[in-house]
Amino acid sequence: MDLQLLLRRRSWSSPAYTTLALCLLIISRGASGATFTFVNRCQYTVWPGILANAGSPTLDSTGFELPSDSSRAFQAPTGWSGRFWGRTGCSFDGSLSGSCLTGDCGSGQLECNGLGAAPPATLAEFTLGSGGQDFYDVSLVDGYNLPMLIEGSGGSGACASTGCSADLNQQCPAELRVGEGDACKSACEAFGSPEYCCSGAYNSPVTCRPTVYSEMFKSACPRSYSYAYDDASSTFTCTGADYTVTFCPSSTSQKTAKDSTPMTATTTTTPTQGSGSEYGPGTGTGTGTGTGTGTGYTGTGTMSGQGQAVLADGSWMAGMAMGDSPRTASPCALHSYAAICLFFLFLMLSSFHL
Repeated sequence: MDLQLLLRRRSWSSPAYTTLALCLLIISRGASGATFTFVNRCQYTVWPGILANAGSPTLDSTGFELPSDSSRAFQAPTGWSGRFWGRTGCSFDGSLSGSCLTGDCGSGQLECNGLGAAPPATLAEFTLGSGGQDFYDVSLVDGYNLPMLIEGSGGSGACASTGCSADLNQQCPAELRVGEGDACKSACEAFGSPEYCCSGAYNSPVTCRPTVYSEMFKSACPRSYSYAYDDASSTFTCTGADYTVTFCPSSTSQKTAKDSTPMTATTTTTPTQGSGSEYGPGTGTGTGTGTGTGTGYTGTGTMSGQGQAVLADGSWMAGMAMGDSPRTASPCALHSYAAICLFFLFLMLSSFHL
């Protein structure tokens, strides 16, 4: 039988085909890496820098100009890890040679070409999971130069927003201040002492403790890394999301307000050493009740284990397909979805009998 005739005799609007499309959408979200969108809400131009960790491919740019009220997006593959930051007070000539007042990467060019930010600089750090969770944080360990916010979209799991929206340059102590309030150094950068740098005899979570300076950063930006071993309240996870990195966020987003208390406040987290980054996955348990919302559906349900939630009306799969479900999609779960999709595909192909 002619294939075109066969296809015309089949209805592609049936529930089976709809389910297959949803399944394929679910799988594709966790297998295509992530899109990073940079947004500049500052009243001045920012020049973002991008540094991939060893073993990760370079993105389409390592440094670029981002005028006020503009945005630019990049695609990163699954497994990518690296960091982003904003350079300020830059001056580049017609050949794109120049330097920046804060966050300069020392390349002497617009592109950073594999070089990192000179402290002080606010850093956004990412490790995209290989079939599993993404890990991300905003770090003030190397100091601060401008407000920054990370928001995830279209993912599953906790996916909390994180960052530092406060203007620490205005609150910076004189001994840490750079210039006329252009940036704020870390105590390590300012004094170089082992107790501030978590080095030497202080190179462990037990011996390196918060200081008056790191606590000042933590008080202003409770979700950001304030010193090297600040993992428990500063590392966040999501699965299959795209991320927006906003410089000078104008206001606290709805998601940030909802997630204002870090997840680790009600869980037990054990930091481990991650590959190619300063942090690794933690484990946690807890119980509670909650609400679930998503595009086209709402519902209430219960939460248990590692934050997994199933809505009472059974609509979690629709939310997953739209990318807004709070259900954690582990690698095993993704394999289960794939098996279900293959089963539906087998049934559909079997129906194409001559």
